[in-house]
Amino acid sequence: MLWPIVAIVVSALAFGVAAYFYQWVKRLPTADDGKNGLNRIGQLIRQGAFTFLKREYRTLVVFCGVVAVVIFLVYPAPLWQGQGAGENVVMAVSYLFGSALSALAGYIGISVATLANTRSASAARQGLAPAYMAGFRGGAVMGMAVVASSLLGAAVLYLATGDSEAVMAFSFGASSLALFAKAGGGIFTKTADIAADLTGKVELGIPEDDPRNPAVIADNVGDNVGDVAGMGADLFDSNVASTAAALVVAVALGLVEMIFCFGALGLLASIVGVLVARVGEKGDPGRALNSGTYLTCALFAALTLAASLACGYSLRIWGAAVLGMAAGVVIGITSDFFVGDDKKPVKRVAEACQNGPAFTILSGFSYGLLSCLPSMAGIGVAALGAYKLCEPLGGNYPMFGIGMAAVGMLSVVGMIISNDAYGPIVDNARGVAEMCGLGDDVLEITDKLDAAGNTSKAITKGFAIGAAGLTVIALLGAFRETVIQAGGTVSFNLMDPLVFFGALIGAAIPAVFSAMLILGVDKNSQRMVKEIHRQFDTIPGLREGREGVTPQYDKCIDIATVGAIRQLIPAGLMAILVTLAVGFIGGVEAVGGYLMGNIVTGLLLAMLMSNAGGLWDNAKKYIESGHFGGKGSPAHKAAVIGDTVGDPFKDTAGPSINTQITVVSLVSSLSAALFVASSLF
Repeated sequence: MLWPIVAIVVSALAFGVAAYFYQWVKRLPTADDGKNGLNRIGQLIRQGAFTFLKREYRTLVVFCGVVAVVIFLVYPAPLWQGQGAGENVVMAVSYLFGSALSALAGYIGISVATLANTRSASAARQGLAPAYMAGFRGGAVMGMAVVASSLLGAAVLYLATGDSEAVMAFSFGASSLALFAKAGGGIFTKTADIAADLTGKVELGIPEDDPRNPAVIADNVGDNVGDVAGMGADLFDSNVASTAAALVVAVALGLVEMIFCFGALGLLASIVGVLVARVGEKGDPGRALNSGTYLTCALFAALTLAASLACGYSLRIWGAAVLGMAAGVVIGITSDFFVGDDKKPVKRVAEACQNGPAFTILSGFSYGLLSCLPSMAGIGVAALGAYKLCEPLGGNYPMFGIGMAAVGMLSVVGMIISNDAYGPIVDNARGVAEMCGLGDDVLEITDKLDAAGNTSKAITKGFAIGAAGLTVIALLGAFRETVIQAGGTVSFNLMDPLVFFGALIGAAIPAVFSAMLILGVDKNSQRMVKEIHRQFDTIPGLREGREGVTPQYDKCIDIATVGAIRQLIPAGLMAILVTLAVGFIGGVEAVGGYLMGNIVTGLLLAMLMSNAGGLWDNAKKYIESGHFGGKGSPAHKAAVIGDTVGDPFKDTAGPSINTQITVVSLVSSLSAALFVASSLF
């Protein structure tokens, strides 16, 4: 068991890098001159983020505790069958371990992001390069912490138990917490963002981060709880799920070591990538982010090739992993084409904004639909290629190849999360700079960083969805293996009425799940808009910006917090309960169809909403940079409406769907034995 130990050592090294970056960011000075209120604004954002996180985690502790009790009672075998409680205890503890590590990763991310935002804004007074480094190294703390904790947890658990099922329960813990963290954070952030934009930009014509707007602090808090903690938990979940799915198949093939080998070397490549990341004073932040990703990919390919040759692993399996990694890059490039602020789709949507919001919506939605084909094809080609590449090896090797393609795609996730967390940090930095009046030169630099961050967030969302796609295909194989081990059989033949029944139900769930989240944003945003109107109408001098008059920021933070907590459980619980209902009604055949339908429509909707939302956002920013009339023009107001529609698409429903797919796949695998033993048909 050499490689699991190596994985633990590399994880410890990654934690060391995260700690170094955390202290490096913390030591950076802030440009608070006693008048601009920089530290006060930064502290308000930090307090709001931690207030939400603590309330969210209190709710999730209760949920995870209930699920852990259920797992103890029924998994891997119901206690009333008299087979002993030892294994059930291991599974329940593994589930809680996964939940706890996922929560810890989110907490670390929030902690550094709410420090890095003011440091990045302050560093922009010295130039682009220092501001970029503050934002990127803040994001890298999250990247290192997420991957190190997920790899460390899986390695320690497997060394302790030698059971891939325990790692599956660990993955379910990570997935269930990620589902609710992403949904709750997404509802919070878009509630505030939509309310702030509609009342500020559209109604009053004031800047995006004008301190007169009561929702502006809640908006900046939302960037952290949605895009830092939420996305970190999401990719933590995908990373663990890919490891768990590959492990289930690897045990029978005697290739467990290979999974930890590739995971450790991928994290090592990411460590090198974040350490060497730089941008020149005249450089392009977006190009710097992409260059770091390409370097990490090249390092991973070289290191795993050397390890495969040294350890005698089949180069076909190595090829499957590299193919998965390449597919991730292709999906990222596709997302960049459709959402990049220098690409034709964004410019064409911005041009359409001149003719009103209807054309903004029509053009953006259409490009979002078009963006689905290359990404879906990339996932399909990666799965098919990996399967065919490993098919000559026989047995379960083809399915193991798909599992390793998912591991390969997620091999560079440390760098991907670093890029992703950079986005909300520099977005916050831009808002802080405007609220504190740090000057036009600072705003120009933070705008450049923010534009690169928007594109990087769109790319990483596409990557996360693609990774989830490959992972759940591997989980489909793991479900089949679990059913066979339980003494059942499962086919995925759509001519079977049970399979077709399951496929139809599964296809509808991502749509219902998305609707519940978007409606949550809609209801909460309306409440916040009313609160903003109340403050502007009742606080003398607020609308005019009279000196010494400040809005009641905490009221908007409270509305977003309460609304998100209230809405985050029902959508996730619905997906889990419907999965169990299909299993107990139609058995494993129906669940096989259910998973197929859920995967296909889930990936389609996730890609559509993430890319369309990112495109609308950058079309708005393209107009704000001076094109088609610039800020305050009719085209700008139409673009803001498009961005408002896109907000819950790209930051609430879209990125939450891939976690929903993973959760229902894991629930199906963990419950397979129950479905084999007891179903209506």
